[in-house]
Amino acid sequence: MYILLSNDDGYFAPGLNILAEHISKIADIVVVAPERNRSGASNSLTLDRPLSVRVAHNGFYYVNGTPTDCVHLAVTGLLDQLPDMIISGINDGANMGDDTIYSGTVAAAMEGFLLGIPSFAVSMSQHNATHFETAAKVIIEMIAHYQKNPLPPPMLLNINVPDIPYEQIQGKVVTRLGKRHKAEPVIQSKSPRGDKLYWVGPAGSAQDAGEGTDFYAVANNKVSITALQADLTNYHQLDTLKNWMA
Repeated sequence: MYILLSNDDGYFAPGLNILAEHISKIADIVVVAPERNRSGASNSLTLDRPLSVRVAHNGFYYVNGTPTDCVHLAVTGLLDQLPDMIISGINDGANMGDDTIYSGTVAAAMEGFLLGIPSFAVSMSQHNATHFETAAKVIIEMIAHYQKNPLPPPMLLNINVPDIPYEQIQGKVVTRLGKRHKAEPVIQSKSPRGDKLYWVGPAGSAQDAGEGTDFYAVANNKVSITALQADLTNYHQLDTLKNWMA
């Protein structure tokens, strides 16, 4: 297989480097990633300026843009051939529940999905993770399973891995997205000139984290695998909306 790797933590991130090290043993890889951390960039494209692509000492391509820019450039012109699969990660921190809306990791995989290429987004269950090797081994298994049992393309899988040794993983489960409480308030401070500054507050704690959710799976030392889609239509509300408009 020929696999494109990207992320939102930047081309220098340990999760990406460990993932590349493992996948290069079973497939041909190319890495196109942001030049710096772009966490929270979501699906943004850079349209107000041209983008540059440079090559790091290890052969990774890095782009002065967003994760979505990276995958879009790679698939629509940078690469000489289309990848068979796109994998985004390994993110240093979870992308579960509402996080997926903001996640640059998920966005990079979603861009591949929108361009018709099977894509995985893979994240560790917490920040400052120490067991990236666990996630890398899980992804190797997922790739092998896909090769033997391909799903109808395209597909977009959001994978969250507990930050524990591989031997302690209690299996893989198919999950739905959970939901968080609303975000914590912004954090106010002042600049040396006395101007008010605001830091975006931390994400809310898990609200819908019952059995069947990604939160529940990871809390029970299981790998969470969620199929995502780009269609944001609220089908359950269409009839209500039609009646309201009438």
